[in-house]
Amino acid sequence: MKALSLSFALLLVIFGMTPAAHGQEAKRQAATPSVTAGPTEPAYLIQPGDILNVSVWKEKDLQNDVLVRPDGKLSFPLTGDIQAAGRTVEDVRREISAKLGKYIPDPVVTVTMKQIQGNVIYVIGKVNKPGVFIANSDVDVMQALSMAGGMTPFASENSIKILRRTRGTETAIGFKYGQVESGKDLGQNIILQAGDVVVVP
Repeated sequence: MKALSLSFALLLVIFGMTPAAHGQEAKRQAATPSVTAGPTEPAYLIQPGDILNVSVWKEKDLQNDVLVRPDGKLSFPLTGDIQAAGRTVEDVRREISAKLGKYIPDPVVTVTMKQIQGNVIYVIGKVNKPGVFIANSDVDVMQALSMAGGMTPFASENSIKILRRTRGTETAIGFKYGQVESGKDLGQNIILQAGDVVVVP
């Protein structure tokens, strides 16, 4: 038994760890909190009006800024029209790469968002700065009103409407500012979609 204990101690020394150090390492690992990755934000979906930069490595004639047209498509040499709206930049990159693969062996394609111009919302009516606003990230109704400089003293704050067009059909969504401001019925404070119109009567 004594010989076995000596052999175990010798192995610890060989691997650079004394029994005391081994105990300290065990305590350190137990004390180290595990790290859990937080929720990731959803990828931005391309909108009509956005400008993308598309480039193919070692192909000078295949490096262009491309506009996403109102029909949601973009055009690029050798690929024809590609549906871009409603998709991520990576989705578009993969499709361009696949189509170019018919003409260029193993193309290295890079697609980046150059200008976000399609994800716009509108705030009109009795606000201090009515207009068109580019939403570079998720924007809710309260944030949109803030972007528009807030409401005027004569605004009907509990009669606000969000007009939304989906597949040719327009709907009106009610919003009562007073309730949300007081922390009630916060579900009204929805995330706005591209093209939404916030109307403050």
